[in-house]
Amino acid sequence: MSLSPLSALSPLDGRYASRMNGLRPLMSELGLMHRRVQVEVEWFIALSDAGFAEFAPLCEASRGYLRGLVHRFGEADGSAIKDIERTTNHDVKAVEYWLKQRFRGHADLEAAAEFVHFACTSEDINNTSHALMLKAAREQVLLPALERVIGQLRTMALAHAEVPMLSRTHGQTASPTTVGKEIANVVARLDAARARIAAVQLLAKMNGAVGNYNAHLAAYPDFDWEAFSRDVVEQRLGLSFNAYTIQIEPHDYMAELFDAVARADTILIDWARDVWGYISLGYFKQRLKAGEVGSSTMPHKVNPIDFENAEGNFGLANALLAHLSQKLPISRWQRDLTDSTVLRNMGVALGYAVLGLDSLAKGLDKLELNAPALAADLDQAWEVLAEAIQTVMRRHGLPEPYEQLKKFTRGQPMTRELMQGFIGGLALPEEEKQCLLAMTPARYTGAAATLAQRIGGSHA
Repeated sequence: MSLSPLSALSPLDGRYASRMNGLRPLMSELGLMHRRVQVEVEWFIALSDAGFAEFAPLCEASRGYLRGLVHRFGEADGSAIKDIERTTNHDVKAVEYWLKQRFRGHADLEAAAEFVHFACTSEDINNTSHALMLKAAREQVLLPALERVIGQLRTMALAHAEVPMLSRTHGQTASPTTVGKEIANVVARLDAARARIAAVQLLAKMNGAVGNYNAHLAAYPDFDWEAFSRDVVEQRLGLSFNAYTIQIEPHDYMAELFDAVARADTILIDWARDVWGYISLGYFKQRLKAGEVGSSTMPHKVNPIDFENAEGNFGLANALLAHLSQKLPISRWQRDLTDSTVLRNMGVALGYAVLGLDSLAKGLDKLELNAPALAADLDQAWEVLAEAIQTVMRRHGLPEPYEQLKKFTRGQPMTRELMQGFIGGLALPEEEKQCLLAMTPARYTGAAATLAQRIGGSHA
């Protein structure tokens, strides 16, 4: 069977392939090869600048040619490396040999060919490549997708800041809020989650087979290899240097990053479930799309499928992210290979997170507020004013206010007339009594609108 979107084992490369176009060039095996070439090239150029008698500084034309190999790297180059790997049975060595082949016809490069991969272990190339992949995925795909959703929610929080809504604690009627305030709560959480994702330092090392520069110092014992490696990692590759490692960079930063992404996903699962419920209650309607079918047998249905898809894909993402963050920091002694196969699934884990964000964004774009349904719900919940009434009674020292309201409201339908009749019989100052009589469930929203407007107008 030929590989196609129909035969792909993973839905990320099948049903959802078009929605992975931004992530695929960065987190695929081709993306890994691309970064390996970048690291090998920058290490090689840095060595030419190190002042070794055996390796004169490269001319600008050669530097441009080498960096051009990185810039123009494509599928044909990846296929050529895979052809070499069939012989070497080693993916990093195949990159080294491919790069040396590209030196042919360039005398200064051919003369220095043995400085390609000089003193490096495969993990010097791999760990830096993985960090570069994650950096690009975070900056170019993940954070923009999260910021899109945050922006949509921020706009909704401001637009609906003053629209009253009945709260439901434990699924029961509770003190009213506003639609905008409930959305603002999500925005505040996601702002913090986004900041945590963005703040994780992406670490890398280039210090040899067990992290001690053994081979480096054997060749050039008087050279400051730690300072040199730090410069390559930080100045040439734009990562953060880790000075203390075994053969592998220990992946603690990856665990921190994946945990941060999972935290954002969990917040969004919470929101997807809530908005699903609000749609079920009729608080939101979904804009129709011509030709779409909600049910194969029930013609009337418009299902909240985008929010359901988002919830399911965030769950898949978090299952994978949890395994990555729990497994990757563990390695037997100075190195085992259990991380290698797991690391190849970073793109899958992030892919499901991005797919969840995309589904959620699509769902949010379809939402329309159903103000009459919100108003009708509030008008059936006069019992929620019991909180306000008993609190005012407490202020004025009336006897057993909580107990009075408990006896009056619990277990029986409550109407405007009943509630206002109770207020009318209270020994309260007339001004206080008139304020309570003017109160309705829709007006009993506290500072909700102000809080929603504040976050709706911010761009944290």
